[in-house]
Amino acid sequence: MREYKQFYINGQWVDPVTPNELDVINPATEEVCAHISKGSEADIDLAVAAAKTAFESYSRTSREERVELLESCVAVYTKRYADIADAIREEMGAPKGFAKAAQAGCGLGHPQEAA
Repeated sequence: MREYKQFYINGQWVDPVTPNELDVINPATEEVCAHISKGSEADIDLAVAAAKTAFESYSRTSREERVELLESCVAVYTKRYADIADAIREEMGAPKGFAKAAQAGCGLGHPQEAA
């Protein structure tokens, strides 16, 4: 069972301000495959404030620095590709081959194209 109950805000994993758990149902089996946290308005406010702060320095980065960051994201995604495809398979009830070839691949294509 996957447990994703924290949010990544301002460079760290944090608990929700107001816990509000949601079961993720695999539509192929109709079984719970994960538990996640739903964000509250306070969680969103924290994330938006962190993003605004991060943008101040990020907006001054060079093209080369941004490309390097995107390439780093591609490298991590590629390393975790099988895990991502498996999560997609469970969350969407997709066949394993389709989740791996099409759906996970689509997620990889966006940062590759941006880079």
